[in-house]
Amino acid sequence: MADRGSTAIGAFHPSQREVATRPVRLSPRPVHLAGREDLLAAVRHRLRHGPGVRVVALHGLGGAGKTSVAVEYAHRHQHEYGLVWQVEAEEPATLTAQFAQLAALLGARQIADAADPVHQVHAALAARSDRWLLLLDNIPNQRAIREVLPPTGNGDVLATSRSGHWPTEAGMPVPVLRQGDAAGFLLARTEQTDRAAAQELAQELGALPLAMEQAAAYILATGKTLRAYLDLLALHRVTVLSHGDPQGYDARVASTWSVAFDRLEQTTPTAIALLRLLACYAPDAIPLNLLFPTEHASLAAPAGQGGLDAEEATVATQTAALCRPLALDEAVVALGNYSLISPPVDGTVSVHRLVQAVTLDALTPTARAAWRNTAATHLEQAFPDDPTARPHWAACAALLPHARAVLPPDSRGFLAVLDYLCASGDYRTAVSLHHARHRHRVATLGPDHPQTLIAHTNLVFWTGEAGDVVAARDEFAALLPQHERAFGTDHSNTLTARANLARFTGLAGDPSAACDQYAALLPHYERAFGVAHPDTLTARANLAFLTGKAGDAIAARDEFAALLPHYERAFGVAHPETLTIRAHLGQFTMKAGDLSAARDQYAALLQDRERVSGPDHPQTLTARANLAFLTGKAGDPVAACAQFTALLPDLERVYGPDHPHTLGARTQLARWSKPELAS
Repeated sequence: MADRGSTAIGAFHPSQREVATRPVRLSPRPVHLAGREDLLAAVRHRLRHGPGVRVVALHGLGGAGKTSVAVEYAHRHQHEYGLVWQVEAEEPATLTAQFAQLAALLGARQIADAADPVHQVHAALAARSDRWLLLLDNIPNQRAIREVLPPTGNGDVLATSRSGHWPTEAGMPVPVLRQGDAAGFLLARTEQTDRAAAQELAQELGALPLAMEQAAAYILATGKTLRAYLDLLALHRVTVLSHGDPQGYDARVASTWSVAFDRLEQTTPTAIALLRLLACYAPDAIPLNLLFPTEHASLAAPAGQGGLDAEEATVATQTAALCRPLALDEAVVALGNYSLISPPVDGTVSVHRLVQAVTLDALTPTARAAWRNTAATHLEQAFPDDPTARPHWAACAALLPHARAVLPPDSRGFLAVLDYLCASGDYRTAVSLHHARHRHRVATLGPDHPQTLIAHTNLVFWTGEAGDVVAARDEFAALLPQHERAFGTDHSNTLTARANLARFTGLAGDPSAACDQYAALLPHYERAFGVAHPDTLTARANLAFLTGKAGDAIAARDEFAALLPHYERAFGVAHPETLTIRAHLGQFTMKAGDLSAARDQYAALLQDRERVSGPDHPQTLTARANLAFLTGKAGDPVAACAQFTALLPDLERVYGPDHPHTLGARTQLARWSKPELAS
């Protein structure tokens, strides 16, 4: 687990002659190294194959344990080399001095230019018949390694670098630990047994080896439990990340990236601006291609900027600078030079959560608020104008985790996120965000404010759509009197609450009572909005649905057939609402006994539903299940079995293996696999 230790001459010095012919200069072997066997094996494979001088550059974020891996490899395999020499390569003066020391030990001053110890060492290494290993620790970049890389010889070069810019054949990224390995390290290092706390702490620290070792050292020094350290970290992160003496490291988390920050401030200030902006988002897969489109439109100033204060004006200026030609690319390259962001993949980058934390913690509270406000405003601009349209769902999905991180619950962008989730069928996530929006309204406006009631109504509706119809029914029963007091009995919000109460009453198992409620409600809709208004049509559709659920499938079928032209005029033939009416028409055509007609209706519907809503939308999956069932009932059990076989993995992936829809499909698959049982 250790990273940067002090270097020392190794143990191979029984005689002066041995020192001259087999010099070894290595840091002490890491005492606590976890989760690196695969990486060490990969280094071994690279260095055992290929002609000439073989080079592996271990690169990654400061604190990822690059030097640990390099030093461990050298200790494991030093018996295979006649020379092993570790050089601190970050500073040119130090590098030159250590090459001079090696040149003197090799007697190289007699065979090369005495003014250049690097050339002296190169000449001596080229003349050796045995293998040698050079460790170039913390080499700045490719250019620096080219200046000291031996051009010939029977040897290996193992470099470590924070720069992420290396050719594929030489570069080998050093990732953070896997969560399980990180938790196991904490338990072993601290000799504690609270695995749940270890896993939480590993996640909170982003499994960064330096942070893990620092936490373990602090726990051992203070006698705290893993849980107590986790609680302390939550309350005093800045202070905690500045304490603890990690074994084998020469820096703590709070300071390990400070040199990089200082250099970037001087050389590429736009990189610091970009890092501060990215620190506000979720850490993984930040879509630069969406946040900074190719036309580089100017960033909007922070939301609510009637008059920007000095801090907000500074942030606005710094972020606007990123929109100059090539400025974003330069910032990305500069941050990659220190592995402060991951290499871009498909237009996205990632930032370690502790880099984000340290970046924001270094700011004043006012500055942090300004950057977060700017990040939120910029993300709102990136959101598509119509998040309910399927062509925009991929962009919405990419922006979703970052919207959850920065968008206030009452913002326009937050509403766009909810519209996307509900349209795409991700009802469970929609419910969690509706909870957040409702809690925010309660805290800021009070529980009885009209806007709070609207938020509560939306939360309860999508709770029901997500499957908890009983809770939705009971909540709407409690909400209705509040709506009547706040809005009046004939207000559209009150009518919506009554309609939802009726809807979920029927879905919860009492369709007859629900029909009575809708029958009483429908005249209010017609009087308030007119017979062709979308809300009136929705009320008629719900009444028809509940009529069918109450047992009159023929009446329901006929009503949906009559409603379909009205929906096509009001919404359009391919609108999701229209497709829902077509699905209900097929459902009650089936229940009325016309199986062939219902099968044909679902076959036509499925093509449109997949095109409009996508293959994984709940309504698409339902249509597939109904079509498969009707295919079997219409006399083709082999085709039904094939359709359910294809459907089942998709249901398991979308809903999970124990969801009622998945279990139902599994039952149907068994049924149509044995046609004699399907009658």
